Amino acid sequence: MNRPEEILKTTVELCRKRGLILPTYRQMRDPEQVPPSIRAELRSIGLWEVHPRNLFRITWKNEPVPRGGGFGPVNALQIPPELSGVPVHILVLLGKYFPTGAHKVGATFGPLVERLITGRFDPTRQKALWPSTGNYCRGGVYDSALLGCQSIAVLPEGMSRERFDWLREMGAEVIATPGSESNVKEIYDQVHRLLRERGDAIVNLNQFEDFGNPRWHYAVTGPAMEDVFHTRAADHSYLAGVFLTQGSGGTLGSAVYLRERFPAIKVGAGEALQCPTLLENGYGAHRIEGIGDKHVPWILNLKNLDLVAAIDDERVIRLFRLFQEPAGREVLAERGVDRDWLPALEQLGISGIANLVGTIAMAKYFEWDSRAVALTVATDSLELYRSRLEELREREGEYTPRQAERDAYRYLDGIGTDPLLELRYPDKKRMHNLKYFTWVEQQGKTVEELDRQWSDPEYWNQQFHCIDDWDEKIEAFNHRVGLVSD
Repeated sequence: MNRPEEILKTTVELCRKRGLILPTYRQMRDPEQVPPSIRAELRSIGLWEVHPRNLFRITWKNEPVPRGGGFGPVNALQIPPELSGVPVHILVLLGKYFPTGAHKVGATFGPLVERLITGRFDPTRQKALWPSTGNYCRGGVYDSALLGCQSIAVLPEGMSRERFDWLREMGAEVIATPGSESNVKEIYDQVHRLLRERGDAIVNLNQFEDFGNPRWHYAVTGPAMEDVFHTRAADHSYLAGVFLTQGSGGTLGSAVYLRERFPAIKVGAGEALQCPTLLENGYGAHRIEGIGDKHVPWILNLKNLDLVAAIDDERVIRLFRLFQEPAGREVLAERGVDRDWLPALEQLGISGIANLVGTIAMAKYFEWDSRAVALTVATDSLELYRSRLEELREREGEYTPRQAERDAYRYLDGIGTDPLLELRYPDKKRMHNLKYFTWVEQQGKTVEELDRQWSDPEYWNQQFHCIDDWDEKIEAFNHRVGLVSD
């Protein structure tokens, strides 16, 4: 294996040949700081196009058009109380308008680029390995393609057809593992086999343990949430909380940022009722695509959570159909939801609906009123789940107005606060200690680092308070490549 500086020289030359410039975290947070020449180039480039300049579209502020868009306000959707059943202002950041249609291109940026610019990944010789339950490997494969890297996507065989079709179209090596959304250990087992067989020909970029994942959300998603709160909320409102399914723990990095600026907020995490790992040390299988479980992510700081809610996958799937079928939208309109607003529901994918359910439950639990603002995220949109809608129609038949009325009453009005747990100190410690079984016993982490995660706040500060340092490294790398002119 070459030394980092030798690898870095090779990488710089490759990027120069490909005309590649890397955005800084600062530019992804505020794309108005993107050089005018790059903004001009983007006017002729499609949002999903595999073009190096689309690295600068790894931001929540893309103009929501398929081609040639510039930048504007954060893409977000306000949920009307006629739908949510609570008076709270629920604001949902939308991942649909990222390249690939999901914000995971950001979560994968940190793990890949931070290695690339420090000579810890050789794009001319090594493949980027993306273990995932869906959108993370999509984002990783896309980022890899922009950077001219080959990649391997490892994901459960039960994920939606759109994911597999797209990954193969992108030229990735695709490996399907047994099970579905909750079978994360099977992904890890496959990763270990690949590492044994191929050695340093691959670099593992594991979203559940790589701090580049939550670091991107801390630097970019957190400020986007703050921006949405200040620009979309009424003057008399207050930021009450943020709710996110835990998944890899990456998006919850945004809550670290928000906690620093709004210390009184409540942070809620969700998991599937069918796999209640945090709540009950349990296991199982579920259908909420977009979250992974049966373990506690290494990168998740349990002390930053205030509440954990279990979300029934049957509720999410029923609401998915209620929101997306014509009969369902007709029922919502009859219940007072503006008909002109209803097409906006296509911007919520399955995990986004789960986040909405958890946000509503959290609002009911804390009895938030009309002054409260709650934030969450829709990682992706209906665009990545149309095959799931087709499967439901084939299996269950036509979605009738009668069924829609039942689903609205039972699964929308019926969102409650059970099972939900407001966390005491011992609850957080119990959940933290679950990391031992995955990360120390199976994945090679040390007890000393595990203990430091719990007892030393500086451990977490070091992971997140380094964004300016990474920006300096990115700018130095771009300077060596020599393509930045303004």
